[in-house]
Amino acid sequence: MNKINGLLIVIALWPGFVAAQSNYPARTVRVIVPSAPGGGTDISARILAPQLTQQLGQQFVVENRAGAGTMIGGEAVARATPDGYTLLMGISTLAINPAMYKKVPYDALKDLAPISQAVSLSNVLVVHPSLPAKSVKEFVALVKPRPGQVNFASAGVGTSPHLSMELFLVMTGLKMLHVPYKGSGPGVTDLIAGHVPAMMPNMLSAQPHIKSGRLRALGVTGAKRAPGAEDIPTIGEAGVPGYEAVQWYGLLAPAGTPRDIITRLHGATAKALQNPEVRQRLLNDGAEPVGSSPEEFAAYLRSETAKWAKVIQAAGIKPE
Repeated sequence: MNKINGLLIVIALWPGFVAAQSNYPARTVRVIVPSAPGGGTDISARILAPQLTQQLGQQFVVENRAGAGTMIGGEAVARATPDGYTLLMGISTLAINPAMYKKVPYDALKDLAPISQAVSLSNVLVVHPSLPAKSVKEFVALVKPRPGQVNFASAGVGTSPHLSMELFLVMTGLKMLHVPYKGSGPGVTDLIAGHVPAMMPNMLSAQPHIKSGRLRALGVTGAKRAPGAEDIPTIGEAGVPGYEAVQWYGLLAPAGTPRDIITRLHGATAKALQNPEVRQRLLNDGAEPVGSSPEEFAAYLRSETAKWAKVIQAAGIKPE
C-alpha cells in the first residue's frame, strides 16, 4: 500500500501530469513565428491565433523571433517548458536546416511535437515591373547572358524561397547572386522598391502585391496552379518541365507536451482551418488549408527532411 501511495505522489508531482490535468489553457499562449513580420509564416499565425483564442478562451499571442535561418525561434520553442504555453508556427526550414547547417541547436524530429500542418502553398517567381521579362522563358533569356550579374532576394539562407530559386537555377543552368533577408517580408519590401529585381516568396506574401500590380508574377513553384491565382502558370508549364517546390507551415509544441494538450490544440486548429472565412482568405491568397493529424504531420516532416537533403546536395550547397 505504501508503494502505491508513493507512486501516486510521484505521478501527482510530475509536471507533465499536472499540466495535463489542468484546465488548459489557463493563461495566455505564445505562438512563436521564427521569421520577420509580413511573411507567410507570420500571416498564417495571425490568421490562426484569433481563431484559437475564440475557441479555447485564452489569448494566443503571436511573437516574432527572426534570425539564424529561423533557428532562433525554433530553438526558443524546442527549449521551452512542455506545457502548451509556448508554440511554434513552424516553416519548411525545419526540414531544410539539418542539411543546410553543420550545427542546428535542436532536432526538429525529436525536440518538437507536431500538432497539425496548417497550410500548404506554392512560392511564386516574381519580378519588379521594371524588369523586361513577362514570362519564365523571357526571364531565363534575360539572365542567362549575365551570369552572376542579376540578384535575387530570399527570406534567408536555407529558406524555402532560397532553395526554390536554387532548384530553378540548377534546372535552367542560370547563375544569379543571392541576397538573403531576415524573412520574406523585408525581401518583398525591397523587391517592390526596386532594390532587387527578382524573388520567389510564398503566395501569401506575394499575392496582394501581384494583384495590385506592384509585382509581376511569372510562375508558381507547385505542381499545379495556385488557388486564387489560376491565371499564373506553374514554372513547369512555363518552360522548366518537372520543376516543383512547395512551402508549408504548421503548429508544433515542445517535445514532452502532454498528449491531451496536443489533442486539444489539434482539434482547435483543424476546426479553425475549416472555418469558411479562414479557408476563403487563405485560398484567395493562393494557400491551401490542411489541418492534418499530429501523426500525419510528423510523417510529412520526416519525408520533407529527406527530400530537401537530396536537393541541397544536388545544388552543390555546402553546409555552413
